[in-house]
Amino acid sequence: MNWSRRQFLTTAAAAAAAQAAPPPKAYFGLHEFIEKNPKAVFIRRTNVPHKMDSQAKLNEGLTLARQIFVSKAEPGIPVSHRVLLRPNITSVKTRGRKDEDNWGTGTDPNFYEGMIMGLKEVGLKKFHFAETNMYHAWNWRGFVDIHNRHGVESTDPEQSFTGPRAEREIVWSKVPDGVIFDRIPHLWPTNGPDTWLLNIAKWKAHSMCLTQSVKNEQGLVVMPFIRFCQGMRMVSSVPASMKDHMRPDAAERAQRYFDNHKQMGFRRYGALEVERVSPLAQEIWAHKTLDNMSVMKTGLAMIEGIYGRDGDGFGIGNDYMANLVMFSKDKFKLDLVGLWLGGHEPGNVYMYRIAKERGLTDTFNPWDVDLYEWTDAGAVPRKLSDFPRTMLKTIYLQMPGEPFLHMANEPVDYDRVRA
Repeated sequence: MNWSRRQFLTTAAAAAAAQAAPPPKAYFGLHEFIEKNPKAVFIRRTNVPHKMDSQAKLNEGLTLARQIFVSKAEPGIPVSHRVLLRPNITSVKTRGRKDEDNWGTGTDPNFYEGMIMGLKEVGLKKFHFAETNMYHAWNWRGFVDIHNRHGVESTDPEQSFTGPRAEREIVWSKVPDGVIFDRIPHLWPTNGPDTWLLNIAKWKAHSMCLTQSVKNEQGLVVMPFIRFCQGMRMVSSVPASMKDHMRPDAAERAQRYFDNHKQMGFRRYGALEVERVSPLAQEIWAHKTLDNMSVMKTGLAMIEGIYGRDGDGFGIGNDYMANLVMFSKDKFKLDLVGLWLGGHEPGNVYMYRIAKERGLTDTFNPWDVDLYEWTDAGAVPRKLSDFPRTMLKTIYLQMPGEPFLHMANEPVDYDRVRA
């Protein structure tokens, strides 16, 4: 009852503020400074005393949304566009642990609701949510209730590739110079006309090191294409429905890239051979992810790190208060900053080095990123060391003799190691 009352009061206050403000204009966009610095990363320090303080988290989302989303009279993004919301909605229940212990497995729902409330204040009305995974768990942390409150339409995750329904509910994208995929199917309205994507990832460890913004958009890919992490068997032995949409030489290309990278000294490619997350599986996951990134159109990417999580991304791991939210128009640079602040050295997470090889980013060195602190008074230039690091141990490419949960923080000489 306390949460319901607080939520009601906050929603009522927001509605009153919206009524007092000038009516929304025909367009919206990002704050001018963000638009003028599309490769910069911004960090907002939040002030949440405890990870279960629902009101504080909602207020942080609403406050930030009011600062970075603006109404525009001149051409921007029409408020008649659809806004596709992409939180990390993962939720798990673990025997012997309270639900609160697993709260950090995905984007915080209260912060997310605050962001929606702020977007509505600039006049947006068409909100959509899409996710292929874990339909059974969507409401374990309240996301279905949030969507019902705010009129967010959810796309059915169970799709067919044939018939009229596929034409309505799947958007195909041609991959330019793909390594694994020739075409990728996404849940509508991803990459559809008149659609603007807001990616709100969670700052958490995963078998791919930290999951963050680039990986978060994997959840928009239709089943079974979404299975990026299952190694060679989901390349050379894919279901019949996938074969016509794969590169015919995908298995050979993936193996060749992997062999070359081992010879180049990708140290963690000497990791233990673990099912599904072996070094070769990591190489394949990287290329599938980058094929996906080459076609995705993202308006803004964000990493919610009010509290971060270590572990495997699911039932193994613990949450740690960090009180940071990171955002950028550049997903790769955003993730580099997130990796470094999570205690890892980005040069050891090979997907970002491969992204530079493939021309999808211009660096995998976090110190190359223009960094600003987003304050109530504006954007202030900062460097990485101005922010605290939170050591988010991961299961990524466990080396012989290394603990199951570990850091990928061995030093990288970025002047010598280039892609």
